[in-house]
Amino acid sequence: MVGMNTADDAGVFRISDDVALIQTVDFFTPIVDDPHQYGQIAAANSLSDVYAMGGRPVTALNICGFPSDEVAPEVIAEILRGAQEKVIESGAVLVGGHSVEDVEPKFGLSVTGIAHPDDVKTNAGARVGDLLILTKPLGTGLLSDAYQNGEISEDDLQIAIDSMVQLNRIAAELMVAHGAHGCTDITGFGLLGHGLEMARASDVGLRIRASDVPRFDLAVKIAAHREGGGLRRNRAARGHAVRFATEVDEPLRRLFFDPQTSGGLLIALAPDGADALLKSLIAKGIMARQIGEAVAEHPGKIEVVK
Repeated sequence: MVGMNTADDAGVFRISDDVALIQTVDFFTPIVDDPHQYGQIAAANSLSDVYAMGGRPVTALNICGFPSDEVAPEVIAEILRGAQEKVIESGAVLVGGHSVEDVEPKFGLSVTGIAHPDDVKTNAGARVGDLLILTKPLGTGLLSDAYQNGEISEDDLQIAIDSMVQLNRIAAELMVAHGAHGCTDITGFGLLGHGLEMARASDVGLRIRASDVPRFDLAVKIAAHREGGGLRRNRAARGHAVRFATEVDEPLRRLFFDPQTSGGLLIALAPDGADALLKSLIAKGIMARQIGEAVAEHPGKIEVVK
């Protein structure tokens, strides 16, 4: 049902009239100092790809790369414990994994999920006239970079950690219940990178209102003087397909290219369902906002207005 042609969040294979199999894998190096939190974030990030497809995680496998002579067994155990907590919270079962010797720690999960074929959401499902809802604030990349460079404290970083460990489970369940047309999760390519994948796969244009995009205020302040490597690469690779209104200032332009870890869902759905979905998300404590719409103009590109 979903392969590699649209750069979607996971592969989907129909195994019966009632069951579609969803498969994904993700892992990365530590972005926080605490090993337990690292495990939680890595697991939440990996599980998110199944949620972005409208699915329910069923099984997970650990993927571990550690320099065994430099990382104590107790540290590895904490990473695995944090990940298992999130797998259990998702309702899935951890069934094993694989480890290799590596010069730098790396960790993540391979996740298998299921969905009814009619409920599968893809980044190719957005339709002209759909409204766009984003379910988490932006800025985790900027905050993580600033922390690693000693510019902010661990307390300052905590708002990003709280967001990154939050599963997209409830948001996914609600978007399916409200009849969303399409979805993608916002991770390494940032809001505009993943938004462009949706625009191209759906053959629509996206119009995003900068003032409505949820973000961490501290991340905007950091963006005024910082532009990390991942952010620069995202902008260099995809900036040609984005048109900013002159009123959108430089810190926000940077923020929208900021690579996220375990970011929110970008959901496209018809206007008559968007208000109900937004109210349901907010009632569940999710910091969701309606940030724009899919348009017929400039297909495969994004316009960012004030």
